[in-house]
Amino acid sequence: MVLPTLDSSPSGLMSVDRRDFVKVCSMAAAAVGLPAEAAAKFAENAAQGLKPSVIWLHNQECTGCTESLLRTHHPAIDELILDLISLDYHETLMVAAGHQAEEVRKATMERHKGSYILVIEGAIPMKDDGVYCKIGGQTSIDLVREVAEHAGAIIAIGSCASWGGIPSAAPNPTGAVGAPTLLEGKTVVTIPGCPSNPYNFLGVALQYATFGTLPELDALARPKFAYGRVIHEHCPRRAHFDAGRFVKQFGDEGHRQGWCLYEMGCKGPVTHANCSTLNFGGVDDAWPIGIGAPCFGCTEQGVGFTLGKFETVEITEATPPSTYPPIFTQRDGPNPWVTMTLGGIIGGAIGGGIIAAKKVSQPCEDDIGLGEV
Repeated sequence: MVLPTLDSSPSGLMSVDRRDFVKVCSMAAAAVGLPAEAAAKFAENAAQGLKPSVIWLHNQECTGCTESLLRTHHPAIDELILDLISLDYHETLMVAAGHQAEEVRKATMERHKGSYILVIEGAIPMKDDGVYCKIGGQTSIDLVREVAEHAGAIIAIGSCASWGGIPSAAPNPTGAVGAPTLLEGKTVVTIPGCPSNPYNFLGVALQYATFGTLPELDALARPKFAYGRVIHEHCPRRAHFDAGRFVKQFGDEGHRQGWCLYEMGCKGPVTHANCSTLNFGGVDDAWPIGIGAPCFGCTEQGVGFTLGKFETVEITEATPPSTYPPIFTQRDGPNPWVTMTLGGIIGGAIGGGIIAAKKVSQPCEDDIGLGEV
């Protein structure tokens, strides 16, 4: 898609280009819950060349979050990095390399001082003065601090950048930490996930570019529009959980029918994310539970890469209705459901016996008549 350009029309825009561009902005805004006026405002700003400049740094990671970014569908990657944002420095996607790449980064920092968006992908190794990760002769520690100093907004994308992720898993030989730990005292928006959903990043970038503000954040600096609820609350298999229908083994009848994966170690009850409502790559059901696998809890420190794959978690934020079977069978006393059922059967039998006894004790009219003869 051609970027909207100025012309002699009253609107100052090429009408066809602007219409297409507003449509892209509207889809992007709707995907992350931004209002329609945000899309129109952003289209207006972008047409005037006011797209947010983005500097994207890599540290200890697998580049999975970038790979996820490359698979955006609405908008597509070309629309995202050419039209919605100005991706000025990205070690994986940029053409320049070596000294040329570093010159681009420094020039971008100077030109957009105080307004550019710093995106950090990957954990930062702190052990041995950060010698385990260097870019352009600088350690991750020095590079991240240098770019963060004059950034308008800082976004840690993925679990590695948010809280350490895989590199920080025990025994954490490099002393890997997330960006908020290194940049203590600065506001770092965290978008955890392994990989993170690129639309969550886009939502933060759009709001900052359009209004100069950040979305409402939770206690861990995660955007509430994406991490305000646990997956368990809006999981498509929740009805089976409430009804007590659980998969016992992969491939069993319940698994084929889409039953709840809680007993298979699903971490959905403690995992804050919007995977079920905003699937990956624009493909329906492109997320773990959607393809029949339990949630791994990748967005949560102390859950993903810490707990066992099939280890169940305690449910604290959502419980099944009292009128449905409990999650676990009670072993320490009579089962209330069995007691209730047996009580009904026994009560019905006793009631029926009493009625029958009353009928037997009362003489019928025919018998009375014969006695009188």
